[in-house]
Amino acid sequence: MGFLALAFFAQEAWSALPIEREKLQGGLEVYWVNVQSLPMVDIQIDFDAGSRRDPVNKVGLASVVSLMLNKGVTSQGKKPALDENALGQAWADLGAVFTASAGDDRMSIYIRSLSQASVLNEAMALAYRQIAAPAFSASIWSREKTRLLSDLKESLTQPAPVAARAFKQAVMQSHPYGRSMSEDSIQRIDARDLKAFHSSFLSACGAKISLVGALNREQVLKIANGLAQQLKPSPRCADSSALEASHGPAHNDTLSASGFEAVKPLEKAQRIHIGFNSAQSHVLIGQPGIERADARYFPLTVGNYILGGGGFVSRLTEQVREKRGLSYSVYSYFTPALQAGPFTIGLQTRGDQTEQAIKVVQDVLQEFVSEGPTQEELQAAKDNLIGGFALRIDSNKKLLDNVANMAWYHLPLDYLQTWSAQVQKVSVKDIHQAFKGLIDPHKLATVVVGVKP
Repeated sequence: MGFLALAFFAQEAWSALPIEREKLQGGLEVYWVNVQSLPMVDIQIDFDAGSRRDPVNKVGLASVVSLMLNKGVTSQGKKPALDENALGQAWADLGAVFTASAGDDRMSIYIRSLSQASVLNEAMALAYRQIAAPAFSASIWSREKTRLLSDLKESLTQPAPVAARAFKQAVMQSHPYGRSMSEDSIQRIDARDLKAFHSSFLSACGAKISLVGALNREQVLKIANGLAQQLKPSPRCADSSALEASHGPAHNDTLSASGFEAVKPLEKAQRIHIGFNSAQSHVLIGQPGIERADARYFPLTVGNYILGGGGFVSRLTEQVREKRGLSYSVYSYFTPALQAGPFTIGLQTRGDQTEQAIKVVQDVLQEFVSEGPTQEELQAAKDNLIGGFALRIDSNKKLLDNVANMAWYHLPLDYLQTWSAQVQKVSVKDIHQAFKGLIDPHKLATVVVGVKP
């Protein structure tokens, strides 16, 4: 009882922290939470520079750019150039962290530092240089290319990455979300491509900076303005403004976020089997899901917890694992993004049980879409989701993750305060309508990687 009370009060305390927002001249948006419990600050900078921006024949470019941000900076004024070893030593001397990564929609840079002014000022000055003036050395990229190609080849000797690539392409079809880097696409990338991508997409317009830690408003805006001053204007910014003015923030059926074609629903069921000498078959089943802005987000989130997102208390686990012993684990999840990400069901099973496992999954999904959950299942899901909410925001880094998502997806500033209420008001009817309107059990993409029985 004491633990539950502590979790409740922790949830109330963290979620009630005011989230502030400001948009700077040039388009950079700032979101921050002042948390004084530790003399630290966690920062995330998100650019509209994810892999959906990759040229069709150079898939992987965004990931390569994020990789190369850590491999040296050019000289600036009286500041000499720094190679990757000098950069690493500089961050170690500060006791601070800088990492960069690229997902489908955004390139994210994470910085952690003491909030002490003497340390934070140096950390941000170093971060600004890495973001604004990366070296993109041709010789260093040649070395990293060899390493990246080796890692790619190694990953394709494992069934899970093979299944994930095939599933992504089957569900997302011709959309950029469906592409994966290949040996050919990586070979085509040179240092000029890195510089061109950086110049086009790492700009202030559309960028978000989220901060959580022991900083006041003045300190936050100093950091944000410092970043904005380092970023060069991009011609794409004017194009983005024109697009928003002509189409508005809401997406239509043809044109979606930032001018990309909308993700198309599957027209029919598809079955893909990839032969692989593995002990078990890796199975992925699904179809396009939703954008993060979709009004059905909460009904689908709660409903998916009941279907396959709730671990041992989900329907899929009960039917596939507990009753039939077909798989150690089975799961389902949505991946909402700026555009519709996939809805995925996954499991591993023995080759001779693959067809039976797939049939059980299909039957469970069909029943759930046709009939929806029971009131008892709904209440149990709400209790678990709301009871576990405090664990989603119980550290500065977790809180930062939430704030950064709020910034990226334009969620309301009271999102964390109202999250539990949004879950609580979901009804059986809401879930039933959401799943029935979105999921078609007769038009699923099914990918199996393993030995045919």
